[in-house]
Amino acid sequence: MNEDKATRYNRLKRRVTVVSLIATVGLLVALLATGWSLALRDAARSNVLAYVALFSIVNEAVGLPLAFYGGFLLERRYGLSNETFARWLLDQAKSFGIGLALGGGAAWLIYSCIRFSPERWWAIAGVLFALVIVGLTNLAPVLLMPLFYSLKPLDREALRRRLLALADRAGARALGAYEWGLADKTKKANAALAGLGGTRRILVSDTMLAEYSEDEIEVVLAHELAHHVHGDIWKGILFESGLVLAGFYLASRVLAAFAHPIGLNGVNDVAGLPLLVLAAGAVSFVMVPVAHAMSRAFERRADRFALDLTQNPGAFIAAMRRLGAQNLAEEHPSKIVQWLFYSHPPMRDRIAAAQAFRPTPLA
Repeated sequence: MNEDKATRYNRLKRRVTVVSLIATVGLLVALLATGWSLALRDAARSNVLAYVALFSIVNEAVGLPLAFYGGFLLERRYGLSNETFARWLLDQAKSFGIGLALGGGAAWLIYSCIRFSPERWWAIAGVLFALVIVGLTNLAPVLLMPLFYSLKPLDREALRRRLLALADRAGARALGAYEWGLADKTKKANAALAGLGGTRRILVSDTMLAEYSEDEIEVVLAHELAHHVHGDIWKGILFESGLVLAGFYLASRVLAAFAHPIGLNGVNDVAGLPLLVLAAGAVSFVMVPVAHAMSRAFERRADRFALDLTQNPGAFIAAMRRLGAQNLAEEHPSKIVQWLFYSHPPMRDRIAAAQAFRPTPLA
């Protein structure tokens, strides 16, 4: 097969994603089929947090080789990583710690709801999880991102004023503009408008600041502003909350039907957590194409907003071409690949739309 570098890179990244999913499902099924989940429960003395800690260690041991290949080796092989192995390992440890804290809290919340209302726990937990999703979206740029990246006020005063003025003009006022330190980890470039309300801030990666013109940075940020102006963040939260609610409902039915056949003491037995995760995860998995289709629609509308706001299709095209080359975007993904894996339209489609755009003549 005669593939270009970007196509090979993306094909291998997708392969890692698929194998990781299979490994996770296999682990969950094995825990239930072999009775290992019961053994973990007994070792944890039925304590939810202790069970989650033991489960997380097993899951990390299974997933670490794939994470190393996909997150470290592939990135270095294709010239995208600046990260040392020690730094990568530290980030993995941080991710594990955060995942353990969030997973433990989530499991504790779910089983508290089950004990409170064995029949209606799924509805109560679904509402509480929606609130958690909003909270994490709001606090992530303040609490979580600084654990992995350096963030400092943007020291290019003219650009800072220009980006803040753009946000004001778009109707998505930001708290400030910050330089997002990616260069010590990756050669990829990115920009974002992170947070909600009082935590909303402009982030421009140092890799983008080093390579892109101010016009290009402005039009990339205009695209990010569109998601806030159009309410895409809240729509995404609503969609995700709906998936969680549907997943919990299915999990409640599955637990009620299979708790005793697989040896659980009841639906509130923490050894049933793998079954709960499988059932709830199945809903999200089935809805992946729908989620991606919705996201691609949001992205196309955000591109149009950026072009309307900046009236600068030339800068947009230049930025997309530069991002595509720098981030190894795939040139010609198949329809099935887009359907299953793409949350954004392919670069060629975005560039074609910008080429067809006609700026509004000045009065």
